[in-house]
Amino acid sequence: MTTKAERPQQRKINAAEVMAASKFNKFHLLVFLWCLYAIAFDGFDIAMYGVGLPLMMEDFGLSIVEAGAVGSYTLIGMMVGAFVFGPLADIVGRKKVLAICMLLFSVFSLFAGLAPTITIFTIMRFIAALGMGGLMPNVISLMTEYSPKKNRALIVASMYCGYSVGGILASLIGMYIMEELGWRFLYWLGIIPLFTLPIFLKKFPESLSYYILRKQGDQLAKILNLVNPKGNYKETDDFEYASAKESAKGFQGKKLFSNNRAVSTFAFWIMVFSCLLMIYGLNTWLPKIMQQSGYGLTSSLSFSLVLGIGQIVGSLLGGYLVDRIGHRKVLISLYLLGAICFVALSMTSNSLLLYVLIAIGGACTGGTQNLANPYISEFYPKEMRSTGVGVAVGVGRIGAIIAPLVIGLLLSTSLEPQSAFMTFAIPSILGCIALLCVQERHGSFDRLNIYNNGEIALTSMTDKKAF
Repeated sequence: MTTKAERPQQRKINAAEVMAASKFNKFHLLVFLWCLYAIAFDGFDIAMYGVGLPLMMEDFGLSIVEAGAVGSYTLIGMMVGAFVFGPLADIVGRKKVLAICMLLFSVFSLFAGLAPTITIFTIMRFIAALGMGGLMPNVISLMTEYSPKKNRALIVASMYCGYSVGGILASLIGMYIMEELGWRFLYWLGIIPLFTLPIFLKKFPESLSYYILRKQGDQLAKILNLVNPKGNYKETDDFEYASAKESAKGFQGKKLFSNNRAVSTFAFWIMVFSCLLMIYGLNTWLPKIMQQSGYGLTSSLSFSLVLGIGQIVGSLLGGYLVDRIGHRKVLISLYLLGAICFVALSMTSNSLLLYVLIAIGGACTGGTQNLANPYISEFYPKEMRSTGVGVAVGVGRIGAIIAPLVIGLLLSTSLEPQSAFMTFAIPSILGCIALLCVQERHGSFDRLNIYNNGEIALTSMTDKKAF
């Protein structure tokens, strides 16, 4: 008979540490591609409104102020979606919530494209926006959780380039197809995610924290063996179920302000508010601003294309730099460069210089937000990352909501259209100030320690012994 002392001790495994210390492989690529695919429709969604706006205004007989209001009503839906689906994902699972979000976007984008009146169009857009609002915090949290720590900032920023890719596709369709097929065609394309949803549900994994809280050791072992085959993980291993269950207790929203996180939480809200105000203001009104400045429809849409390219370059270059010098230095530089860029945009009429400045503006708005997302996500413990990012994005959506309306009001005045660019310098400076208020020492950031023998271990920044 085997005595208690002779029984093999159950091995304790920290799944987050295994994932963070892993090397990028096919499994990571699978998660990356699905997240990129999902977020591309977020970028396509907001860009298609701006791209189709000139023709839609003619079709529905809208004034500039009315068109800005419709854009703002839609963004209220995104704010509600972020508040609802971000925290919900920490309870029922991020995969399920992502599926719901893609379903809402697909079906109601199609309905918006079929809407006979502006009222029905706005209602359909609002419901579709609920899905888009819940999409962002969940793909950020999942990609952060499933990325190796060494290149996490670059991987998450690269994934979020899907947002810009979606915007670029909307611009290209607008430039070459929209005049023949009409603005509604852009919204009909929104049905595409519905057809890929069954494949997504079959292939995409749930979050590690979801599996841990439900003690699904078979799923955890399967995933960890994919990222580190040498680990030989088994479903009988103890994946620190007890500590995870203890950490998950209580209302996650309240935890945003506990353990000295309050100041940083408010700072994140202001940072996201500033970025989304700039992003949605530019995506909605850039074609119209350039059209009123004397450019034709196709030429004005080309500026949106350059904006998207700038967002991608800013995200990739910024992610590369973040992994080497840290988030804070890169983000401060982007905020300050953005302020200078927007002042310059309001003062020049040279076409070539305008294209260059628009590209820089894209890097300093979309690129900045893409880098801020993993920064915010990593600040909070893994069991509440969707809540942390979701609430930050939800509050930040206020900036997205007021942007179309504020810029629309400016364009309706006697001011030169390009003067509207000056407005974006203010949130650039505000975001920089907020960033300086973030107290990193109270965050749950991890850092890798690589020893001489090649072994890798993680220490939390909240562990004072590590410093």
